Amino acid sequence: MKAIHRARSRFALALLSSLVAGVCSAQPIIGLITKTETNPFFVKMKEGAEAEAKKLGATLLTASGKFDGDNASQVTAIENMVAAGAKTILITPSDAKAIVPAIKKAQAQGVMVIALDSPTDPENAADALFATNNYKAGELVGAYARAALQGKKPVVATLDLFPGHPVGAQRHNGFLKGFGLPSFDAKSNELARPDAVVCMADTHGDRAKGQTAMENCLQKNPSINVVYTINEPAAAGAYNALKAAGKEKDVLIVSVDGGCEGVANVGKGVIAATSQQYPLRMAAMGVAAGVEYAKTGRKVSGYTDTGVELIAAKPVPGVPSKDVDFGLANCWGKR
Repeated sequence: MKAIHRARSRFALALLSSLVAGVCSAQPIIGLITKTETNPFFVKMKEGAEAEAKKLGATLLTASGKFDGDNASQVTAIENMVAAGAKTILITPSDAKAIVPAIKKAQAQGVMVIALDSPTDPENAADALFATNNYKAGELVGAYARAALQGKKPVVATLDLFPGHPVGAQRHNGFLKGFGLPSFDAKSNELARPDAVVCMADTHGDRAKGQTAMENCLQKNPSINVVYTINEPAAAGAYNALKAAGKEKDVLIVSVDGGCEGVANVGKGVIAATSQQYPLRMAAMGVAAGVEYAKTGRKVSGYTDTGVELIAAKPVPGVPSKDVDFGLANCWGKR
């Protein structure tokens, strides 16, 4: 009797496993790989992907690098997700070039790969890119800074990301273009440096490094009156350095991101203006495209602009902007 009972139990378990597998196989499996799991930008991106996956009946797998620039972990995540049956992988590439072979290997197995936020290098290595127009984001804050300077001679510092990164280059060069200074176009990964830019420094988007970079720039030229930063943590660090030097009221800081802390700093006057991007929207659009691919076999391709808005506490003539309340209603991260 015990043997019969065990046989029946094994049969029931096998049947249950078969039923579960059948249900799971009907659900599209989509992977999301972010640069890190702690950055509020990527936390919001994950929230957007989870909500859209639940809405559309998809299974979402998630992974991230251990730090910004951790290509090895992203390669492993792609391999694991392909093995788990993912037919679409959404990725924010930590290393735009180094990740390409892993992407190509996944594509050869029928997986659609969509880059979110940051392009691959070359951009067409991924099937599609859903991202902020980073050049436009730079142009918006550049145009704002020029108007807010009210005809004063610009003495500019740029606190950038690190050399060769597409997003860093696009924001930097877009800022210069919006300001009316000589610049490179949106396809360049090089950073333009016209005469008005008296200091350029890498911050890796980090607050502490932003502060150190600003301190060094002030030593080079204490007359700086405009500071562009790659993101809002770097802007907060720059402000700390300016305040310590008693110059916080004399220097205009503009940035890009649109996180809740950054928008709040616009309201406080720490940052004059920021270009807000929308990570939740990027991820939701990516999941929707993945579900469509699973159902119909149709792939998305090319670049899709996920939107950007200039957030400013004090509007300036000729430069459209949204107020801080709008920014806070659409921000991400801790308030």
